[in-house]
Amino acid sequence: MTIPTPHAAAPVEVEDAKPKPTTGPSAVKGGDGRSPGKMAWLRFKRDRTGVISAYVVIFFFVIAVCAPLIAKLYGKDPYTTYGQDQEGLLNDFGFPIKPNGGISSDFWFGIEPQLGRDLFTFLLYGIRNSLFIAGVTTLLVTFLGIAIGVTAGYLGGKTDYFIGRVIDILLAFPSTLFFIAFWPVLISILVSPEESTPIWLTVTSLILVMTAFGWASIARLLRGEVLALREREFVEAAKVTGASPARIIFKELLPNLWTPILIQATLALPMFVTAEAGLAFLGVGLTAKTPDWGVMLQRGADVYQDDITFMLFPGVTMVVFVLAFNLLGDSVRDALDPKTKR
Repeated sequence: MTIPTPHAAAPVEVEDAKPKPTTGPSAVKGGDGRSPGKMAWLRFKRDRTGVISAYVVIFFFVIAVCAPLIAKLYGKDPYTTYGQDQEGLLNDFGFPIKPNGGISSDFWFGIEPQLGRDLFTFLLYGIRNSLFIAGVTTLLVTFLGIAIGVTAGYLGGKTDYFIGRVIDILLAFPSTLFFIAFWPVLISILVSPEESTPIWLTVTSLILVMTAFGWASIARLLRGEVLALREREFVEAAKVTGASPARIIFKELLPNLWTPILIQATLALPMFVTAEAGLAFLGVGLTAKTPDWGVMLQRGADVYQDDITFMLFPGVTMVVFVLAFNLLGDSVRDALDPKTKR
């Protein structure tokens, strides 16, 4: 009978052969007629840890998207200084009068020391802002990593050598120290000393800097994958038939790269969440006026000896989110490529 080999340009005569399922998203259907994507989905659904982690991650993203609505129903916002505007909330030293950080029926997570902002809404908007920054950075890093890694692996030669050296430099470069040192210089150039730094400029700078230093790892991984794939028979067959480099990349190579791309993306987002929070904790990036996970941890570090509540809620929620997303990434990897499962 006549069947097409995966990604081949022309059918090949094969005697009594059956297509075997592979782990790649572009593989042919298995003997039971199920596609590789459906088989991966079934494997993922059987992973209880992955399913629970997925629900936790979805919950956080729903909270981030619905933060303004939840705050409106709650009746408070993260910017009003309730402790300074209302009597009986803060003592003479600026700490909540009520125990446990001022937790009450009016303030579910208590109030912030000194300023007296509502912690519940501040945390909601902090999750929203942190996930927005990390999500946009992950998309940009993934796009750049795909474009540069596939280009280097497919072209090879001097192009591959040059891109490889750039990747080595970026992976060895202390990006956090560079950002801490470069941030004041950048702000002094773009913003007058008499003016406050716009939030949009801070967010844009964070995204651009983390993107500039974050694409190298995924690019190096995809470069290695492409170097192995470009010598395969289906790529050589496409070249013989006169297929253009763009067609080979988009029709032959990329379909076989979605598994490592998805795995790297799921592992990159929590990394950028912690990186952005770390920069805010160190005093660069978002300021104390803006709700953010890192800002809350930085403020909490100043008062934890007198009131640990302000650090407790952002710390616990960040640990839960990062742990859930990392477990989700591991489950996605095992579902897409069960050979890597330990």
